[in-house]
Amino acid sequence: MWLGAHIGIAEGLPEAVVTGHEIGCEAIQIFSKSPQMWGSAPIDPANALAFREAVVREGLRSCAVHQSYLPNLASPKKALLTRSRKTFVDELRRAEQLAVPALIFHPGAHIGEGVEAGLRRIVESIDWGIGETPGIACRALLENAAGQGSTLGSTFEELAWVLDHVSDRKRVGVAIDTCHLFASGVDFRTDEQYAAMIAHLDATVGLRAVLAFHLNDSKAPLGAKLDRHENIGKGELGLEGFRRLVNDRQWDSTPGYLETPMGDDGYGAYQQDLKTLRSLLTRVPQPAPGGRRTSRRRAPSSAL
Repeated sequence: MWLGAHIGIAEGLPEAVVTGHEIGCEAIQIFSKSPQMWGSAPIDPANALAFREAVVREGLRSCAVHQSYLPNLASPKKALLTRSRKTFVDELRRAEQLAVPALIFHPGAHIGEGVEAGLRRIVESIDWGIGETPGIACRALLENAAGQGSTLGSTFEELAWVLDHVSDRKRVGVAIDTCHLFASGVDFRTDEQYAAMIAHLDATVGLRAVLAFHLNDSKAPLGAKLDRHENIGKGELGLEGFRRLVNDRQWDSTPGYLETPMGDDGYGAYQQDLKTLRSLLTRVPQPAPGGRRTSRRRAPSSAL
């Protein structure tokens, strides 16, 4: 696994790349604009070029943009849905401008309209975004939810249903957040539990669709449905929650981004978390031969 972290862009986009490399990241995740604002000035082409050049110069393996927090692609409210879809398209275009291969986004919440209606609206939203961005290489990755409230995507089945019903599956994928997974009720701290989780993931989403991880411990207990991140090894997941994941050869060419709490020393906590994760490695990761995955292709599901 390519270990990295979410890096702030307050000092600039190219500077985020340099900072990530300096603290030991092999990959970085960023926001391309403020996560608490709908709009933002376009990225200056010279700044985008400087970012792309920095990624190559610093030797990063991969990058991702995380979509801002405001959009809800499942909203039953027409005005909010329209605004969310336009922001989704803008974020895809910004990521493409930076030559970033993945835009990670929260699928959304049905706000009382029900799971089926919410999932169908997410599919419609993604399809609208695909139609507005022909030729874009950046893939939109649905992030699994912790299961709080009416949020969607907390089960592999819900994520799989969206993937199976979008118009172009090559434009989408999944990012798995370990804290959210644990909070949703999936335990993977033992050999048996990890194997069962992987088998379930393969039978639903399909391993080839998993293109990124968020590596976060959990402050909340198993199944609490609370999105509360903790530093690696200091939460309910503990070190055993990560040992099998980072040593699993099928994820050798997959980025894993920290989103753990930071302290007064800036990225010092990230550096410690990266050190902790690397201390769990029992071998030197090698690229998977002949492609990213060896798992079978999953047949599309036809129902929720």
